[in-house]
Amino acid sequence: MEKKWLVKTQQNKKKINELRDNLKVDRIVAELLLQRGIETFEAAEAFFRPKLDDLHNPFLMKNMDLAVNRLEQAIQNNEKILLFGDYDVDGTTAVALLYGFLKKYCASIDFYIPDRYVEGYGISFQGIDYATKNNQTLIIALDCGIKAIDKVQYALEKGIDFIICDHHEPGNEIPNCIVLDQKQKDCAYPYKELSGCGVGFKLLQGFLKQRNESLETLYPFLDLLAISIGADIVSITGENRILCAHGLKILNESPRVAFKELIEVSGKKFPLTLTDVVFIIAPRINAAGRIRSGKMAVELMISEDQEEMRRLAKEINADNIERRSLDQQITKEAFLQIIEDIDFEKTSSTVVFDPNWHKGVVGIVASRLIEKYYRPTIVLTESNGLVGGSARSVANFDLYKALTECEDLLEQFGGHQHAAGMTLKKENLEAFKIRFDEVVKRNLTVESKVPIQEIDIEIELNEIHGEEEYFKIPRLKRIIESFEPHGPGNMKPVFYSKNLFASDTKIFKEAHLKLKVIQPNSKLSYEAIGFNLAHKEMETVSGIPFEMAYTIETNEFNGKKSIQFNIKDIRGM
Repeated sequence: MEKKWLVKTQQNKKKINELRDNLKVDRIVAELLLQRGIETFEAAEAFFRPKLDDLHNPFLMKNMDLAVNRLEQAIQNNEKILLFGDYDVDGTTAVALLYGFLKKYCASIDFYIPDRYVEGYGISFQGIDYATKNNQTLIIALDCGIKAIDKVQYALEKGIDFIICDHHEPGNEIPNCIVLDQKQKDCAYPYKELSGCGVGFKLLQGFLKQRNESLETLYPFLDLLAISIGADIVSITGENRILCAHGLKILNESPRVAFKELIEVSGKKFPLTLTDVVFIIAPRINAAGRIRSGKMAVELMISEDQEEMRRLAKEINADNIERRSLDQQITKEAFLQIIEDIDFEKTSSTVVFDPNWHKGVVGIVASRLIEKYYRPTIVLTESNGLVGGSARSVANFDLYKALTECEDLLEQFGGHQHAAGMTLKKENLEAFKIRFDEVVKRNLTVESKVPIQEIDIEIELNEIHGEEEYFKIPRLKRIIESFEPHGPGNMKPVFYSKNLFASDTKIFKEAHLKLKVIQPNSKLSYEAIGFNLAHKEMETVSGIPFEMAYTIETNEFNGKKSIQFNIKDIRGM
C-alpha cells in the first residue's frame, strides 16, 4: 500500500538560529532538537546527558507509601513473597529485576509465570493456588493485574495480599488491594508512560528511599528495565529515556552473562542499540513464553550458573527459530483466508480465526497483516474451549476503546491503544466480528486508513558532509547517534531529499532494492538500500528524478565505515 508522506512543520527560523548559536550546531540538528521540544542549552544538556538524579520521586505515585510499607512489613515478618509476572518481555524482565534485587532482603522469595495456553493472560487462580500451597502471603503482580477484580478477591479470602504493579489502562473498578499504576485517574505521578517493569522499579526506588539507602545498588538492574522499555514499545521520552539510556550503557559496558550467551547464539555482537534490543533480545525472550514457558526466560536472567545460562540461551534461541517458522506458516494461512473472503472489501477491520493456529504467534501475525492491509486487525485461535487472540492497531485508532464497546461479548480483554488481547466464547465470535467492524467503521478516520511515512526534515545531500572529507563519518551523523535511544516520541530522524537520480540499481534476494543516489548540486553519491522495496525499482529508472525518505546509517565493511541510506520510501516527482 502506498504511504502518505507527512513532513513535519518547519520550525521557527528565529528559534533555529538562536539554538544554533547556543549549541554551535548546524540548522539540521537545531531543527531536529526543536521538533523534540528542546529549546534551550539546559534542555539539550538533559537530552544528550540524561541523569538518574532527574528521576521523579516514587512517592508521587498513588499508593506508593502503602506498597512500600506492605513490602517492608513482609520483610520484617519473614513472610514468603511471590512475584507474579506476565509471560512477555515486560513481565519477565520485571520479575527478574525484583527477584534479583529483593533476594538479599527477603527470607523467602519465589516467582510465578502463568502458562500462556492453560491460564491465559494476567493473574490466574492457578497462580494464587500455588501461593496458597507454598504459604506465600504477599503477591507482587508485575505488568498485569489492573483488571483482576475476582482474582484479588479470591486471594484475599485465602489470606493473601496483593501489590499490583501495572501500566495498562484501568477499568471502571480497581482491584481491592494496593495498586500502583500511573494511569489511575487520580494518580498524580507526572510521567504516565512507564513500562510494567518500570512501575516495579519505582516500587524498589521507593523502598530504598524510605530506608535511606543508596539507589546505586538498584542501578545494575537497569539493563533489564531498558529491555522492557524497548520491547513494550513505550515512549522514549522523559523518565523512560533516562532509564533506558543508563540501562543500555550497563548492557553494553558490563553485560550480564545471560545476555552475553543470548547474543552469542543469535550471531550478533555488542554494542547494542535499543533497536537491536527490540529485534534481537526481545523476540528471543518472548519466544520462551510463546513456545514453552516464560519461566525459562526468567531463569535465564536470574541464573548464576554459566552452564545453565548457556543451555537456556540455546533452548530459547531454538524456540525463536520455531516461532519464526510458525509465524510464516500462519501468516500464509491468514492471507489465504482473507483472499477467499468475498466480503473482505466491504469491511473496515480484519478479523481472522482458525482453531488450530498457535496462540503464541497470533500477535505477530496481526502485525504482518497490518503491513499489507493497514487496518485494525485481530487474529484469533482456540484454546481451552475459548476463542482467544491478539489485536494490533493503526495510527490514531484506539484499539482498547474499541474493545470496550464490545465488552459484553468478551470474557476478558486488556491492553492499550495500539495492542490488546482478548478471550470470548465461540458462540459470540460472529457477533463480535460484526460489532468490532461497526465500531471501527464508525471511528476510523480517512487519514487513519492510509499508512503514514513521517519525515522530520528536508535536506540537500551536500549538507550531510558539508566541507568534511567524504571518507570520514560526518559530524551530522555522529550527533544523530547521540540522539539514541530511539523509539516512540524520539524516533530515528527521517530525512527527505528530492531531485535525486539513481545509478547501479540492483535487486537482491528478490525483495530488496540497492542503488547509488546522486543530486545535481552535490559532488557526492551515496549508497542506499531499501528492504522489501524491490517494487519501487521503476521509480529509480536511470535519468528520471525521484524523491526519497531515508535514515542515515553507518555501514562497516572490511574494517572501513561509510555512510549508507536506509530507504523508507521512494516516489516519482
